This record gives sequence, C-alpha cells and structure tokens, in this order.
Amino acid sequence: MINRDSIVIASKDQVSCDMLGEAAILDLRAGQYYGLNPIGGRIWGLIQEPKPVSEILSVLVNEYEVDTERCEVDLFALLRELARKGLIEIADEKTA
Repeated sequence: MINRDSIVIASKDQVSCDMLGEAAILDLRAGQYYGLNPIGGRIWGLIQEPKPVSEILSVLVNEYEVDTERCEVDLFALLRELARKGLIEIADEKTA
C-alpha cells in the first residue's frame, strides 16, 4: 500500500538513463525496457535516492501547474505501476 508517508526508491535491479528529460529504464531481471515521459522522468530522477511520497508530491505541485489532488492520483498510479513491475521499492516511513 502506497501512501504519502511511504518511502520510495528506484530498485537496484535496473539501470536507467535520461533521454532529453524522459527516462529509459532497463529491468535487469526481466530484460525489459520501459520509457517514461518528461514528468515520469522527473519523478524517476527524484527517486534515485529514498524519498517520501509527500516530498515528491510537493516538488511536482511546485514545479508544474497541477492541482494537488489530481497530481496525487496520477503519482500514486505511476508508483503502483512501477512497484508492480519491480522497478521501485516501497517502505513505510516507520520501517525505513
């Protein structure tokens, strides 16, 4: 379960690179490539070090012209998808 207190970080089982603001990610276990658009690439850049979801949300709301609630819904959807694919690790703030 992902919430604002969750700590997220990119998995060690991947390599990635910035491609003009977008992110290209290779899942080393599955040999599968993934691509993220510029906003996804920004999120990917933020989670190269452990980061609370609340901090990621704050950065996005401040950098982009977006409603907080809409941003949260979209951010959680992306993080759930990245977690499902094993590209990120999630920890509860209390256990991180």
